Amino acid sequence: MRMPSREQIQDALRKVIDPELRKDIVSLGMVRSIEQPEEGRVDVIVSLTTPGCPIRAHFEKAVVESVQALGVPTVTVAFDVLSDQEKAGVAQRLGRQDGLPEGALAAVKNVICIGSGKGGVGKSTITANLAAALQSDGMRAAALDADVWGYSIPRMLGVHGRPMVSPQRKILPLDGAGGVKAISIEFFLNEQDQAITWRGPMLHKAIRQFLEDVDWGELDYLLIDLPPGTGDVSMTLAQLLPQAQFVIVTTPQQAAQKVAKRAADTAQRFDLEIAGVIENMSGFTTPDGERFTIFGEGGGQLLADELDVPLLGKIPLQEELRVSADEGRPLVLEDPDAPAAQAIYHAARGLIAATPQQLAVFQPPSGPPMPEVTGTALPMAP
Repeated sequence: MRMPSREQIQDALRKVIDPELRKDIVSLGMVRSIEQPEEGRVDVIVSLTTPGCPIRAHFEKAVVESVQALGVPTVTVAFDVLSDQEKAGVAQRLGRQDGLPEGALAAVKNVICIGSGKGGVGKSTITANLAAALQSDGMRAAALDADVWGYSIPRMLGVHGRPMVSPQRKILPLDGAGGVKAISIEFFLNEQDQAITWRGPMLHKAIRQFLEDVDWGELDYLLIDLPPGTGDVSMTLAQLLPQAQFVIVTTPQQAAQKVAKRAADTAQRFDLEIAGVIENMSGFTTPDGERFTIFGEGGGQLLADELDVPLLGKIPLQEELRVSADEGRPLVLEDPDAPAAQAIYHAARGLIAATPQQLAVFQPPSGPPMPEVTGTALPMAP
């Protein structure tokens, strides 16, 4: 079969549209090179606006499909980054005086959603301690409290107050225990422990704003504490973060494991990768060394095997883990040699091994823009 010419390939690439800039990548000057090193193969290099371009996966898929439509069996796509001068040229061609947009998560390597499917399994305690363990191990970690109804990350990381707003109109996270950055709806309420009675649209807006308008800076891990269930918040995050990964928290008992499987099914329905399973409350050991499996045995391993993912850790029942969480002092920092703390460190290191150290993908949603942040508070529901 006769291979297409470079000009034909370039014309095919005009079908690849940057959904943010609303122009094709050829007109934008984002096609760095087109090579045909051998019969039946085309190599394309696309220049991105930022190393963590939020729509990298979109470009890769669209380029491959457009060139393969010409009858090319093998298409490889590589990426580099536009220089400042090149970006200025693109902005000028688009008539943008404020430069090109950059995703709020452009410098975040891994976004990990911590879900459970049901409440009461210690998901928030695991999230706070896991973030502190990652930070203690030299990773830059942050926690986003997406459990808008049952927010508890501020208490568990010992951080309260009102975030500042930068000159660039970005919300600055607060620093919690161990230097873990944190954002929660609590920071924007008039009273601590105020009840939230929002419906889906307001939840969607709040989560979008946490992702779009917070200056997270450079992070190795952003842990997102999900609410129980598989409803609005989980679906919103799946739409906004198409390359986030999930960690499923369960207890050993069969009922919790079955419900946690539903949370995993939701993630997989949106093509989100499951990084692993953490089993909490896996057993209680008395001071005399006698062990009791209060919540049963083996549910975490069973779920991990069913999902074909690693069991990252089995966290034993330990009163100090609960006490330290209530007091805003993660056990992994207070007593790193405690059995529960050691198990969480083991889970953190398993997570590091299971996740690629690459920039995360943030998909800006379509539709009307978010309401502008005024002062230091998110817009409240009526």
